[in-house]
Amino acid sequence: MTIVQIQFTPWDKVYNFDANNIELVKGDFVIVKTEVGTEIGQVIGFVDKKDIEPNKEKAEETIDKTSSEADKEEAKNDREIKPIIRKAGRSDLEKRVDEKEKNEALKFCKEMITKHELLMKLVDAHFSFDGSRITFAFIADGRIDFRELVKDLTRHFNKTIRLHQIGIRDEAKFMGDYGHCGRDLCCKRFLNDLASITSDMAERQQVVHRGSERISGICGRLMCCLAYEEEGYEALCKRLPAIGAKVNVDGQHGIVVGHHVLKQSVDVEFPSENGEEGSTIVEVDLNRNKSK
Repeated sequence: MTIVQIQFTPWDKVYNFDANNIELVKGDFVIVKTEVGTEIGQVIGFVDKKDIEPNKEKAEETIDKTSSEADKEEAKNDREIKPIIRKAGRSDLEKRVDEKEKNEALKFCKEMITKHELLMKLVDAHFSFDGSRITFAFIADGRIDFRELVKDLTRHFNKTIRLHQIGIRDEAKFMGDYGHCGRDLCCKRFLNDLASITSDMAERQQVVHRGSERISGICGRLMCCLAYEEEGYEALCKRLPAIGAKVNVDGQHGIVVGHHVLKQSVDVEFPSENGEEGSTIVEVDLNRNKSK
């Protein structure tokens, strides 16, 4: 079975649907039935069913900061792979809310946020294809009590209102910009899943000394590209003796005090000869014998 990866908004996660024997290519728009109504989404990729491992915890994970029980039910049923109804036609695409209407919704929502003095940054608004609900995406440092905000929005739009808190990396993916390399952000161009980037990766690649500003993206988090060569760095690190290991270099005993991962060399500290105080640190190439 071919599984089609569908995304409804740039800041939301990717959902899996059964192709239902419909010929599709990346970039096509399709009509699907979700737990909360009919939606139009874009094809961003394909995977084989056997490669999808059920993840119950992720499927049951939901945002408690929501206005309806239907949204919670949607997350619980995320594991079920539903079939695509059909490929979207021109008339379907024309039914989507235009930028003018979306901007008006954002403007009103921002006014209500100011009215209730909520510490949240509004990012985007998504109208469901069937017109039954509006999802407002926002960023906040912590949990926000927006019950009164939801009431005002529901009265004004007369639709089901959902407030979806996203991360700062999701905002960067949605808004887009240029990275340190001068090219469009990877998350905007091709990264569908934003993997966890840890400080261990930066330490292993020996770039921590450059400072947090040089190894962080515009989102303020560690750059996603640190993950690209992580596998290679892990393999190279395994070839190096651990810091503090005692080694014998040409008959002289010393202790490893530093690594040069890409050069595949280590700094070895040797005690001074003839009982003198102090020590000497020498860089030793692990491949030096192979080159002879």
